[in-house]
Amino acid sequence: MALALRVASRFAQGSAVSWPQDRQRLLQLYITSTRASDNGPKSYCTLPPERKYSAKSTGGETPPTIKRNVAAEITSVGKVIYETGWDANKPKDPPKDPPKGQQLVKTADTLPEHDKPKEPDAPRSKREQMRDNMQDYIFTRYFNYVKNYDKVLEKNFPKAMQLYHVFFDGVKDFFSDMKRFLKISRIANDSPQGIRALNRQELELYMMMPRDMMKVAPALIGCSLPMVGYAFFPLVFWYPRVFLTSHFWTAEQRSDFQNYYMKTRLQYNKSVFRCLQAKLKTLSEHPKHAEFRNILGLLGSGTHPTPEMLLDVKDIFVEGPYSLLGMPRKHVKSLVNMHGLQNSIFKRHRLHEHAFLVHYMDQAITREGGVHNLSLDALRYSCYLRGLNPVNLSDEEMIEWLRNWVKVSTSIQGEHITLFLHLPILLGYNHPSNWKTIYCKGDA
Repeated sequence: MALALRVASRFAQGSAVSWPQDRQRLLQLYITSTRASDNGPKSYCTLPPERKYSAKSTGGETPPTIKRNVAAEITSVGKVIYETGWDANKPKDPPKDPPKGQQLVKTADTLPEHDKPKEPDAPRSKREQMRDNMQDYIFTRYFNYVKNYDKVLEKNFPKAMQLYHVFFDGVKDFFSDMKRFLKISRIANDSPQGIRALNRQELELYMMMPRDMMKVAPALIGCSLPMVGYAFFPLVFWYPRVFLTSHFWTAEQRSDFQNYYMKTRLQYNKSVFRCLQAKLKTLSEHPKHAEFRNILGLLGSGTHPTPEMLLDVKDIFVEGPYSLLGMPRKHVKSLVNMHGLQNSIFKRHRLHEHAFLVHYMDQAITREGGVHNLSLDALRYSCYLRGLNPVNLSDEEMIEWLRNWVKVSTSIQGEHITLFLHLPILLGYNHPSNWKTIYCKGDA
């Protein structure tokens, strides 16, 4: 191997030597390496014994097969180098590379999927890079601006943003209650018991939502219209009591508007009381005429009858001028306004529906454990719904008044519906809270 490398290095250097001289040097090197192998460790050359030549046998002459013998003994690497140096004077042909298509196919077939080389992306011009960078910058700034737009508006327009949040929070609450109302309506229609299967809260929502949907529909539609909404939105918040419901009111507005509605309703108490007095003479032949006249006298003197006294005269409301169909139009209209219902052509139907819904609420309160189990907000709303102003009333006062109401409500039948409709007068006409609401301007 060392011999082959030395010969190859000589030929690779491009030295212009003649064949006879190189042949003699090669022969001398071969003889020297053969003697060294006989005396010392064996060389890696494995020529057969009959092919080995000594210096005497050669006599300075080159064996005729030296070229073949030397070429046969050198390794494959040395042979390649030797043959390359042999034709050093000839022009060297560059190695032929396989076609690029075949080489790529072979590389793609032999390499695993995750080690396959990826084709480099085509170089992009500076103009394209600047355009892409500009687009990224513009879109990033735009999305950051939109994301933080609420904070910018809150800083520059705090009052407007407060109204904005109140409106959209109200929209969420309104649509949440509307979904519950639709679910409750399906339950009431599918259940064999009808609306009696609902609890108190579901009944309150079932009675409240149709009215609220009709009231808030113009505001939602107007604010959603293009161009018109910009003018309609401030108008809605300028008159929130007219266009919006309690879902969109603040706590202060809710308290003020409830006091306003309560005062408006209580102003019709006197009108209803006068209608009862006006028709008393027509019932002179009724067995309970004297007892009912005594009750009206108590109301005129500033006190209220007990629940037992009212239940004793309940039959006077079944027929005659105090029945739902026998009451005059003025009396019916005063009852509608006293209960806070909307005026329409079907006033008697509205009174009938309202009376039965509140009656079912009273039954639900009894099923759920009684009045004392109601929360503070539930107590306030129950008193407000039944015609008693809950402002400045203690829990005990509200509970006591509601107990008297529930006792009468759960002890009468459907034929005594007008007695139920007159309970706000019979139990709350002279109540200090109502009296103060009507005649004291400071609490109006």
